[in-house]
Amino acid sequence: MQTLTVGLDERSYPIHIARGLLSRAELLLPYLPQKRAAIVTNTTVAPLYLEQLQTELQDNGVSIVPIILPDGEEYKNAATLNLIYDALLAHRCERTTPLIALGGGVIGDMTGFAAATYLRGVPFIQVPTTLLSQVDSSVGGKTGINHPLGKNMVGAFYQPQVVLADVATLDTLPDRELRAGIAEVIKYGLIRDLPFFGWLEQNMGKLLARDADALQYAIARSCQNKAEVVAADERESGERALLNLGHTFGHAIENGMGYGVWLHGEAVATGAIMATDLSQRLGWLGASDVARIRSLFEQAGLSTAAPALGADRYLQLMGLDKKVVGGKMRFVLLKAIGRAVVSEAPADLLHQTLDAAHG
Repeated sequence: MQTLTVGLDERSYPIHIARGLLSRAELLLPYLPQKRAAIVTNTTVAPLYLEQLQTELQDNGVSIVPIILPDGEEYKNAATLNLIYDALLAHRCERTTPLIALGGGVIGDMTGFAAATYLRGVPFIQVPTTLLSQVDSSVGGKTGINHPLGKNMVGAFYQPQVVLADVATLDTLPDRELRAGIAEVIKYGLIRDLPFFGWLEQNMGKLLARDADALQYAIARSCQNKAEVVAADERESGERALLNLGHTFGHAIENGMGYGVWLHGEAVATGAIMATDLSQRLGWLGASDVARIRSLFEQAGLSTAAPALGADRYLQLMGLDKKVVGGKMRFVLLKAIGRAVVSEAPADLLHQTLDAAHG
């Protein structure tokens, strides 16, 4: 087992990474002093892993309230959030009752937001079961729900007490979901870790084949990168914004196509290609860099062509991005592979990128 730490002083917490962690109740018991917890999961993950985790905890004297939500990005909304509150209230869950998120990014984000707001804050534990959630959304305390006008526009910064990433849960992950998670892994190499980008070029085949050692290395390296960024800038006032490479374009794709049509990682991959194109138009990346980046996403089986929403629709959707300051859009762009910056972009170059993006 590898254990990393997100360093936030008295709110620091461990990330445990290994196969078989759902059977390691001793890693969770210190965070369950009242011997009671609610497990929030969905209709896809529950048949696979709920009984295993619930039985493991019950065998150690923990009473469990299971909460099973519908699966999909389209359910990441206020109506579904209320289902969590309904169950917590019906079972008289108290301020000392932790919420355990068992699932992917949608479950983690919604459970975290419920934990931040139920009784004005209850303990929160992350047990991510997808690659995307293990390398990204389970770490750092960003929680929230989507609004019809924008993705993740309602939420809170609320850190978990512990993250348990059981690599064995990736055995049941559909190939499409695995590739979507790899998009976020590639992101870390692009924004701040050139050696990792090189490692990914050499080992993409192993990741796609679900080689256990390669997966665990990629998860740990990604989490280490994110933990360092979060520790330096928890509330995204500076460096943490760099983690959003591809997200300004990507969130526009997700919203414009309808939540759930494109997976988050798929939209981020295409968004990263668009950010790469804009970086090249600014004179920061050469043609060989662009080809290298595009090749790695293609090697991962990810689309590099954006849907043809039209430049005006993209601009409308991107105007709701959380990085907008003073009404001006800002983008995470690349000065080089492994070095990202937050920058505005000239309108004419942005239009050129939008026009060229759908190939």
